[in-house]
Amino acid sequence: MNEPVLADSVRFAGDAVEVLDRRVYPFELRWVRCVTSEAVAVAIEQMVTQSSGPLFAATAGMVLGAREARHDPPEEAAARLRAVGARLVATRPTNNHIRDAVHAVLSATVGVGGRAELAGDALVAAVEGAARAHEDGYRARSATLGEHAASLLKDGTRVLTHCWADAFLIATVRAAQAAGKRLEFVCTETRPYLQGARLTAATLVEMGYRPTLITDGMVAAALSDGLADVALTAADRVTLDGHVINKVGTLGVALAAKAFGVPFYALIDAPDPQAPTAADVVIERRDGDEVLHTLGRRTAADGVAGYYPAFDVTPPHLVTRIVTERGVHRPQELS
Repeated sequence: MNEPVLADSVRFAGDAVEVLDRRVYPFELRWVRCVTSEAVAVAIEQMVTQSSGPLFAATAGMVLGAREARHDPPEEAAARLRAVGARLVATRPTNNHIRDAVHAVLSATVGVGGRAELAGDALVAAVEGAARAHEDGYRARSATLGEHAASLLKDGTRVLTHCWADAFLIATVRAAQAAGKRLEFVCTETRPYLQGARLTAATLVEMGYRPTLITDGMVAAALSDGLADVALTAADRVTLDGHVINKVGTLGVALAAKAFGVPFYALIDAPDPQAPTAADVVIERRDGDEVLHTLGRRTAADGVAGYYPAFDVTPPHLVTRIVTERGVHRPQELS
């Protein structure tokens, strides 16, 4: 089976990094060219890439940062690379993929503090190696997670998705296919960037499915009508006490699933040891103006204000199981 386009959406092109523009995919296959680490940070902030895409953008940004510091002495190079890392981490505070990627690269090269010794080509090579190792580890964890998630799905299961679960969804579908299970999918559109309509549904079509698309407001009606057997989403963060933080609208999906007796599963490579509770997670608040536009076109009248918390928090009592690379867990049993 060919690799879905979105499975490889960050690439090096000579001295630059190219990031697939998920804001226009699948209507356009457009790559945003970033020649500096700052350009990568801006691309992440501006939603050029989403879900696990920022992980790969962040590792690429760290490589560019090392190249930018190539001619600095060790201490200055280390300080510059740490500053690049801090800038990348600040771009999207809710999902910890960027934080963990930056920490992994720094820990393997110049450290997060103290004296540093690497510089020049040696620093660049070390950062490239650390970035590649972190990316490979993430892909391996996602594949294992997918096998655990597929074990929860019977042949013929109708799966409701919300937003774009990225590597987790691809791995789950592949594992189900390998086990001879045929699934059906219902995808929410996921306002305001329509990731479910453009990314999830398009990728499922690539993988041989014909998903059904619904608007975000149809979830309760769809479950009431028996359109899905399970609800399955990714999670941008899961706390140690079992709260699921994901794209805004996930809480509504979980509430509707609970009301109609539909299991709700959340996928995450691992709970965040730095987030014991939901109070330890920063919920990103994006510009409300984004809600007033769809695919670059304003859809609200002048004088209308928008409100956009990009993520919401689903409490443990609404979550049936949390799936990680280590297996399937009750949300109350994570810590």
